[in-house]
Amino acid sequence: MLAKINSCAVSGVDGQPIQVEVDLAQGLPSFSTVGLPEGAVREAKDRVRAAIKNSGYDFPQRRITVNLAPASVKKEGTGYDLPIALGILVAAGMVPCDRLTRTAVVGELGLDGSVRPVPGVLPMALAAREEGFNRFLVPGTNVAEAAIVQGLEVYGIERLDQAVEFLTGRIELTPLVIDPAELFAGQQGYEVDFADVRGQDYVKRAMEIAAAGGHNLLLCGVPGTGKTMMARRLPTIMPDLTLEEAIETTKIFSTAGLLPEKTPLLVTRPFRAPHHTVSDAGLIGGGQIPRPGEVSLAHNGVLFLDELPEFKKHVLEVLRQPLEDGMVTIARASTSLSFPARFTLVGAMNPCPCGFLGDQVRPCTCTPLQVQRYRSRLSGPLLDRIDIHLEVPAVPVKELLGQPSGESSATIRARVNQARALQHKRFAGFPRLYCNAQMNAKEVKRFCRLDQASTDLLHQSITRLGLSARAYHRILKIALTIADLAGSPQPQLSHLAEAIQYRRSQFEL
Repeated sequence: MLAKINSCAVSGVDGQPIQVEVDLAQGLPSFSTVGLPEGAVREAKDRVRAAIKNSGYDFPQRRITVNLAPASVKKEGTGYDLPIALGILVAAGMVPCDRLTRTAVVGELGLDGSVRPVPGVLPMALAAREEGFNRFLVPGTNVAEAAIVQGLEVYGIERLDQAVEFLTGRIELTPLVIDPAELFAGQQGYEVDFADVRGQDYVKRAMEIAAAGGHNLLLCGVPGTGKTMMARRLPTIMPDLTLEEAIETTKIFSTAGLLPEKTPLLVTRPFRAPHHTVSDAGLIGGGQIPRPGEVSLAHNGVLFLDELPEFKKHVLEVLRQPLEDGMVTIARASTSLSFPARFTLVGAMNPCPCGFLGDQVRPCTCTPLQVQRYRSRLSGPLLDRIDIHLEVPAVPVKELLGQPSGESSATIRARVNQARALQHKRFAGFPRLYCNAQMNAKEVKRFCRLDQASTDLLHQSITRLGLSARAYHRILKIALTIADLAGSPQPQLSHLAEAIQYRRSQFEL
């Protein structure tokens, strides 16, 4: 007898429907799996056999063939265990097949018949809904994650025998219903706040501009000036996550198996800070079976690279594509996958190897050649893709000992939300654009118009600073963001002058 069970897999960060076909035929007992199965899928036969027996059912002594369709797509992971087991029981006549119509099933089986969680359930649930399924059986641990998808009945399964009893109508299960709006309303927010930062008003102003326009940021200063402290607080002043952005971010963490327990939906912007020893595959993503890297885990959030020149040069150079395109494409001989990577890059560095160049208290011990070699680790094309370059000065002791007097993150975020609202209105007919930093040269020319005085100032600055054409357009983007924060429809002379100073610092690279 032939049985067909609907299931799902993950390709990149998107779900893909998979059909599990199980055939029981006459002949010597055997169990074979076809359809390009990887090692964990081939091993499913041993888990499934033990799970069926330990759940109180007879394992059919027949020739069993399992086909995972489409057969041209490689199958990996343990999520096919439960659909294969149900397929065998349906083919053996132990479970009626009518209740499996328009139903998708996914889950890993333990030898005792328990159903264990699998990664990537959220994108699988989205794929199941798009395919027209109206019911989804998932491991109990993953049920809240899958229930985020509206219009799909999601049931949590704890054991194989529970799934069989449910499908045979002997027990009733209640689908879990979650309102995403309640998750946003009940969010705990961030643990850090910009009110903790003493002084550094100039840097905080630049970070507000970066958050409002989605601009990349480079912080340069001696040790102990608060570069890392402020970078960790940047997500707290970025615009509130929309439901669409929250689902995009959660899909990536779910696929990578990094979704926190009891957190079905990420409602705050991610902050990723990989160590400078990270490999290019760890940063961008990759592996024999491509997985999302740090740039994708920082999607819709902040990627913080501390001690930027200490990263391997070839690792930094692979950042060029995601910084420009907001997407990472990983090509292999057998497949090519794309991962979203629209993030705000924040880099932090010292002015020299010893860190004290320009410090008024501690002298620098580096030679000019050492300083030059240190700064040359960052290539010009990479620096061109970083919009704002900032010098972070040391904080006077008097300000450190005083009471915090800065604005809270909520106050700054309110202004950022207003600026982003203007940008959403501006880019209403451009679905690819979310913020000013994503504009290309043609769109900059269309949306950013300068008067004659501003044009003359910009031309003089470009000539004197020797900036590239890319830097020219980035100055205009920053000026437009400053205008949005000020509520001005177009950049004024003062906005442009402020934007220009963010392209040069005392530690000019």
